[in-house]
This record gives sequence, structure tokens and C-alpha cells, in this order.
Amino acid sequence: MLTKRQNLMETIKGGKPDRFVKQYEFMNFIMEAPMGAMVGPGQTIVNDWGITFTWPEGQLGGFPVHDDEHKVLKDITEWRKFVKAPSAIYPEERWAAAIEHANSIDRNEEFVTCFVAPGIFEMTHHLMSMEDALMALYEEPEDMHDLIDYLVEYELAYAKQIVDHLHPDCIFHHDDWGSQRSSFVSPEMFEEFFLPAYKKIYGFYKANGVELIVHHSDSYAANLVPFMIEMGIDIWQGVMTTNNVPELIKKYGGQISFMGDIDSGVIDFPGWTPEIIFEKTKEACERCGKLYFIPGASHGLNFGCFPGVYESNDEAIDKMSKEMF
Repeated sequence: MLTKRQNLMETIKGGKPDRFVKQYEFMNFIMEAPMGAMVGPGQTIVNDWGITFTWPEGQLGGFPVHDDEHKVLKDITEWRKFVKAPSAIYPEERWAAAIEHANSIDRNEEFVTCFVAPGIFEMTHHLMSMEDALMALYEEPEDMHDLIDYLVEYELAYAKQIVDHLHPDCIFHHDDWGSQRSSFVSPEMFEEFFLPAYKKIYGFYKANGVELIVHHSDSYAANLVPFMIEMGIDIWQGVMTTNNVPELIKKYGGQISFMGDIDSGVIDFPGWTPEIIFEKTKEACERCGKLYFIPGASHGLNFGCFPGVYESNDEAIDKMSKEMF
């Protein structure tokens, strides 16, 4: 029987996996790594960038507050005045628990994985709102290029700290690039503004011992896959059914792999049942096949929003492995 790591590599390299990869099983997340404050359920916080986040009770996630009082950046042409990056260097004692965790992992079995969020696109709209960020790409492209370069410099500084302290095999990086039906920006605009940014970021990781780049975008982004390949993404996690995943596998398998094809919204809700989860998992496995595909919910980490959902999805994948392998 292949290890989790071996089975993952056989799957994404077009080899001979002996079972389906079971969601996030190949990634051992080092969540103890220091990073900026993140909002939790029922909380309102201000992070190190000055962005106010709130997560209302009963909701599935948090989001920045973007009224006039709370926007960090109200005018893109004045970004240098209002956007101030925090230090990317944390005291050594803040790394101790993360280093201990990383050193305890059997790298033959699992990938030592660092979690990075938010992404570059998300940072632009966290600072100024989604509407303002999208308009700024059209109205003030030079300032947006400069702001993005500034955000990339910060992320590269943080990436160096991750690499130096933890020597990860894998990076799991968030940046949502679309809605369920379309990308937020055109491919042409994405190529101009965000492809160069991620070529620098993911290129740095790949040049410093990171074997696997897993990028989360639970959205439609089929029109951006060529750019994902160019920037060095190995696995697009969060790929929704609206992307026609079998067609993507047929067209791009061998260059990139796809993790998802089970929309969280149809399995991860208060009235979920094991039968619903198995039905959707069976559909995904049968239409996408054994290679260049990892079945799992589109949700962006190794847990469900409602108790028992993630574990039930694992069980459904086990059943499909027995049926198809």
C-alpha cells in the first residue's frame, strides 16, 4: 500500500495510485506558524494591516467591514499614505511550536504544509472593498501595479521566514479568484496584474525546497488555468462543478491537478446526510476518474462547517476507492 504522499504523487503525475487521495490527508498543516490575526466566529478584530474583520454568530465565515469609517484605503492614488505593511519578522519564540510540529512529521508519509492567507487579490479588496479594487484596476492601473508589488514584497519577506524556520514541502495558499459562475477579472487583466505577482511568490517557494503548491480558490476559474500552470500551481483546490472538471482534466491533466468537484454548499449544510454526501462523492469520482483528480469538498481547509461532514466525506471516498480501484 502506498503512503499518503506516494499515492498523491502517483495521482498527480499520472502514475498508478492504489486509491483515491482522501481530501487533505497528504497535507499536515503547521497551523502554529505565526501570522497576522484572523477573525473567529462571533468576533470583530482589527488586524496588523488595520483591516477590520467581523464574523457574525451563525454565519460560515468572516469578511472585512467596508463602510467609510472602516476602509483602510479610500483612494487608490493615496495608497502609499494609508497602506502600511506590518513586520514579516516574528520573534524566534513565536516559531518554537511550529518548528516542533514540523520536525515531528514523517515526510515520507505526509507533506509538511504551511497555510498562507489571504492572497494578493484578496488583500487588494480587503484594504479597499471589492468594488473599489475592481474599479481601480481599470481607472488607476499604475497605482494598482505598485500596490500589488508592495503586497508581494511583504509576502516574499514572510515566505523567507517560513522557509528558513520550517522548510516546508508544501504551501497551501488561499486567494479566491471568482464567483461560482465567473472569474472576478478577465483573463487578460489577471495576466497583467496577478500572474507576475504569483510567479514571484510561487517561484520563490519552488526555488527554496517546496515541492508542492496547492492553491485554494473555491470558485469558477477555468479560464485562468493556463496562468495557474505558468505560475507553478500543482493542485487547484476548491474547483467547483461549474468549471466542468472532467473537461479540465482532459485538457490540462499532467500539467496541473484538480481537487474538489464536490460543491460544499450541496453537502455541508445543517440538513446533510451520509447519503447525500455519498451521492455527490460518487458522481465526482465517476465523472473525473482516478488521475489528476482529488475528490473533496470545495471548502478551503480540512474540516467541515457542520459537525461530521468532513468525516462522512472521507468515508464516502473510501467506499469509492473500493469500487473503482
